[in-house]
Amino acid sequence: MAAARPLLPYALAFAAGAMIFVVVEELVPESQQGGHADLATMALLLCFAVMMTLDVALG
Repeated sequence: MAAARPLLPYALAFAAGAMIFVVVEELVPESQQGGHADLATMALLLCFAVMMTLDVALG
């Protein structure tokens, strides 16, 4: 148990990213129209990362 403790934040961050990716790919089909599904998904993930960075930086 003690060996897994340092890895826990990274594992949870990976799981959160995977959940966001699944939501964008499967539950938001409107963003996938026009044949740019991968671009729409990556743009949403990038915007989410910027939003979280600003949230942490600005309090």
